[in-house]
Amino acid sequence: MAALGRLSQKLGSAVKKVADKKGSSWWYTPHMAAASQAISERIPLVDLVLEVRDARIPWSSKYEQVKLLPSSSRHIIVLNKMDLANHSHMKEWLMYFEERSCIAVGVNSHNKENMKEFLNFLQARVRELKKNGHSSHTTTIMLVGVPNVGKSALANSLHQIGRISAAEKGKLKHATVSLQPGETKDISSLKIASHPNIYILDTPGVLPPKILDAEVCSKLALTGVISDCLVGESELAQYFLGILNLSDEYKKWEKFSPIENDKLLFDHERLYSSGSEMGKRQKRQSPSDHTQDFVVNDVRRRLFEAVSSFNGNLDDERDLVQLIEAQFAALQKAFRIPLSESNEDTYCKVATKLLNLYRTGRLGHYTLDRVPMIA
Repeated sequence: MAALGRLSQKLGSAVKKVADKKGSSWWYTPHMAAASQAISERIPLVDLVLEVRDARIPWSSKYEQVKLLPSSSRHIIVLNKMDLANHSHMKEWLMYFEERSCIAVGVNSHNKENMKEFLNFLQARVRELKKNGHSSHTTTIMLVGVPNVGKSALANSLHQIGRISAAEKGKLKHATVSLQPGETKDISSLKIASHPNIYILDTPGVLPPKILDAEVCSKLALTGVISDCLVGESELAQYFLGILNLSDEYKKWEKFSPIENDKLLFDHERLYSSGSEMGKRQKRQSPSDHTQDFVVNDVRRRLFEAVSSFNGNLDDERDLVQLIEAQFAALQKAFRIPLSESNEDTYCKVATKLLNLYRTGRLGHYTLDRVPMIA
């Protein structure tokens, strides 16, 4: 773990250095400062505050203004993207929050059934507030959090499900959703329930003016909370491979043999050349499309083979870097990326595809934050 820790420190230090150099015009942007002020002014006026965090980094993605949030009964921690996190670690984190009398719930904003359950949970909380005289006829819930933790996707899902449940007609509203952090610029309101009326306020993601912990910076960068261009995709991909190599996730990929993968490739090419509807859909995907199953399985197989056959010491930084270099070479073949005149260009293309597979859960489930030891 020491070697991975040094990789994390290097990456985090680079994030801090660039952020400090670019100053408030990049890291804590003027629109973030304005949003932070607007959120602070509205917090006392809303009935519930949902602090949305990334389930992969339940601690590192906490909202800096959490100290301004209302009492624990009106503050709910929402661990979004739970489908990307390690399931056993997720349970440990929920237990950790429960032991500290914090209301916390794990969600997947892209899972319809999960969103129905979450909306029922919120309606029950609202009824409890009304019973205690803390809410008027119309209830307002505010979403807060750092960028790219899925606040807008969560708001849209609740809005859509709430309208269907209430059988309301009319045009659906949508909060802006983007893979890039910081795309939400304004506070928007969406109705998520009727009888009683419940509205949810989607707010811009806000980073703290400064982050002192380099390891936190590296985790925010890897999960996409901050822009990849801050340190570079190649460095982020190296960090992810370091995490993968020291985890147990790759051991699940032993079953992906070259024979099975060749069969998948053969089936793909057969459909590609056919005139069927499925074949026409396949024609829109080239063999270099890294999201296809046979490519993903080949990536998994090559990563498994690289780690399991490595004889070095993964706790030694030089050995770990040597393994990562070998994995990049193997991934270049798995992704069908032709060698270019510039090794850096090839390296960057591999990194881009690898990060996409990690961030969409195709390469396993990872929780980067460990539950603090209870004293």
